[in-house]
Amino acid sequence: LAGEYADELANLGVRVSNLEKKVGNLYWSGDARMRYQDKTLDKADSWNGRIRINVRGQVNDSTYVQGRFLNEMNFKDSASSDTSMDQLYVNHNFGKDFSVRLGRQPISFGNQAGWLANTHDGYDGAQAAYNNGKLSLTTGYGQFNDSYVKDGTTYADFYGWNKDDNKADFYFARGAYDFDFAKLGVDYISFQDNVVNTKGLNFKPELLGVNLNIPVQQFNVFGEYWKNTTAPDALEDTAWNAGLGYGAANWKKPGTWDLSVAYNNVGNGVYFGGTGWQTNILDAVANAKKLKFWNAMGDVTLAKNVQLHAEYAFAADADQGEDPDDAWTVSLNYKF
Repeated sequence: LAGEYADELANLGVRVSNLEKKVGNLYWSGDARMRYQDKTLDKADSWNGRIRINVRGQVNDSTYVQGRFLNEMNFKDSASSDTSMDQLYVNHNFGKDFSVRLGRQPISFGNQAGWLANTHDGYDGAQAAYNNGKLSLTTGYGQFNDSYVKDGTTYADFYGWNKDDNKADFYFARGAYDFDFAKLGVDYISFQDNVVNTKGLNFKPELLGVNLNIPVQQFNVFGEYWKNTTAPDALEDTAWNAGLGYGAANWKKPGTWDLSVAYNNVGNGVYFGGTGWQTNILDAVANAKKLKFWNAMGDVTLAKNVQLHAEYAFAADADQGEDPDDAWTVSLNYKF
């Protein structure tokens, strides 16, 4: 058939190519979420929704500009809500392995959805990255976004990682290598200015982290260790977790699912807020030198591009103050 209709297929290909050029170079995608949260630390529960719309403009074969519109609504308390753009950056590729970015862009530290830091606001700055499929290297410089907030207060201020002007410059570098039987990662974060924490301690945080993931058939053994090399004696300077995961929820395949459980030991000299977790259990670190607890999370694909997500943080033990209650959340998530 291909040979018999070669001329017609060729003509169709030319027409399709020409049409694509005329349509333009903007590409749209997005996601939405409906979520219920039962919180700890005497915080009220929450029923909220979120929609994010990505727009990517292809400037040329090597460069694109990407932004993301965000709207979050609290169904219990908000009569209306505002839409804003929480990401805006330009990306330029040098060949297939090397790229640079500039602007407000995402960043994440830590496993299990970024337990150490992973907010949608990301940071304002520049980064360079290399990735050949096995080895990945990234380095960057900037400031965590001001909207990195909790209850109207910047996370950095809440946990004492803040400079007087609420923006402390930081440098980061990270590397990872996939050995097939395991994936090893190393992270480095260095704040470039002294910060004053809630106890009045003035120091310049510097964090080192190492993580390991070992796949075993459908299972995944993972763990991570962080240390703040400059933390004063009054602060706990280490944090670590270890866990086990099973399965893989594929957005395109209904019925697929995954589940992970991890034990966490988090010191107040390491965690600086903005976790990607959807419970608020880590807020207790602000009032405790160390917090130990278990965290479980899972996903199941209900239909194509529709997933149910759940998290449960439990058995918390704070070495100062009252132990936080268990916290959990469940959400329906959509991609389009």
